[in-house]
Amino acid sequence: MENKKQNCWEFKKCGRGPDEKLDGQSPPCPAAIEKRLDRVHGGNNSGRSCWVVAGTYCGGITQGTHASKYDVCKKCDFFQLVKEEEGNKFQRPLFLLSKLKNPSRTIDVSHKKFGVIIGGSGLIGGALMHYFKNLQSEEIEILSPNSKKLSLREPEDIKRYFSKYRPDFIINAAIAAIDSDEQLAFETNYLGSINLAKVAMALKIPYIHFSSAATLPSGKNITEDQVLDLSSNLSNYAKSKLMTEKTLKHLHETKGLDYTIIKLGVVYGKHDHKIQGFHRLLFTIANQAMPFILSSRGVMHSYTNTKKTPPFVHYITEHREEFSGETYHFVDHNPIELSQLVLTIKSYMELSIPKEIYVSYPLAKFGINCLKYLVKGLNRVGIEARLPPEMMFMKNFYKSQTLSVEKLHRSSYGNPDPETTIFTRLPALIEYYIDRWEHLNLVSSYNVDFFDPQKQTDKFSNDPVRLLDAIHNEDIDMFTDFEELRE
Repeated sequence: MENKKQNCWEFKKCGRGPDEKLDGQSPPCPAAIEKRLDRVHGGNNSGRSCWVVAGTYCGGITQGTHASKYDVCKKCDFFQLVKEEEGNKFQRPLFLLSKLKNPSRTIDVSHKKFGVIIGGSGLIGGALMHYFKNLQSEEIEILSPNSKKLSLREPEDIKRYFSKYRPDFIINAAIAAIDSDEQLAFETNYLGSINLAKVAMALKIPYIHFSSAATLPSGKNITEDQVLDLSSNLSNYAKSKLMTEKTLKHLHETKGLDYTIIKLGVVYGKHDHKIQGFHRLLFTIANQAMPFILSSRGVMHSYTNTKKTPPFVHYITEHREEFSGETYHFVDHNPIELSQLVLTIKSYMELSIPKEIYVSYPLAKFGINCLKYLVKGLNRVGIEARLPPEMMFMKNFYKSQTLSVEKLHRSSYGNPDPETTIFTRLPALIEYYIDRWEHLNLVSSYNVDFFDPQKQTDKFSNDPVRLLDAIHNEDIDMFTDFEELRE
């Protein structure tokens, strides 16, 4: 009968195994609880690969990193024993380190939950990443693989990734661009999303999926069940998102998939690295490329605040019985009139355009068609040009679409932060994006006094000596006082 292979704490009799406390207070050794090397060389956790685990308690003192301790470990009698017992099956230290030096390196699966966010570099995904990484009281860790590590268009990527990481929940905030062709929209928005749902079914974990108001008809106070009819006339984006919603519901009803769909309106928030959606509107006005208003009076839309979204996602991951198999609109309580939003931006930025002249839809459509022909002509002569993808939804500029939030308000989550709207956030959004776009030379410079009332930028450019003296003499208070960090 083969003898059971010993772990380091059994061989050394250090008293710091997974269930041991040397003096009734000291915690287990890191090697005893590091599970990413579980079963390597036949050991429990990292019990037979302790030489690559940082902070182990060897020889009565805490050891440092692998690099600083490996020379000592090579001389250890336990290391020599494992190397002899394993023979040609002994795994090289660099290979073992590669299992530790990956995005899950901070995850202690012995007591922490962790989730995977797909699309973590986008506006919604980025807000989720920021929220979960800054949680103070919750034991949750988040991974967010980029498209090189996990492409939704490659089922093998998905299988390989989730064979290595087995999360407690999956959040899908990824989308193909709204003007993507048929293949990209179908493979990313539909096939990729459903393959993630299949993973969630296999792992028996919740799947949180972000969808869009593009799957809803025009009208006011649209409820969650008033979706568009699936047809070939829909845009590739709307078609793929609607197919995903229907398949998720089908998998829930036939296979028991635990899912929740969160349907968003027009999204707004900081840290959008692309110019899209509401930020495209803001950019167009800031760049003074909208001489007149491309809408009609009274056209209303629903808006989604990125900062409000993560707490809701967190809440529904903790309350699956109530939210499983459900779709929720997640938008601000009150819809906004598009023309009022445009004129408010114009007023705040002290611009002369757009003029309060409303261009009719037929005239706007004619103008867009003319621009399309111009763009085609420029492309033929080697000048790269394209219309903003939002132009494909220009008809929506002339039709109201407001989403009902009654279902969300009836839920145990209630009405989150009803006072915050796009109007309350507008000053901060304008200052953030105009400053960013100016630095990138995407828009013309604005009135410096408006964005820099103390004219520090001008002093920095033309008289840095006087500016520095003023700072040192405390005539100007430029810095934040981090008093709360003092003990």
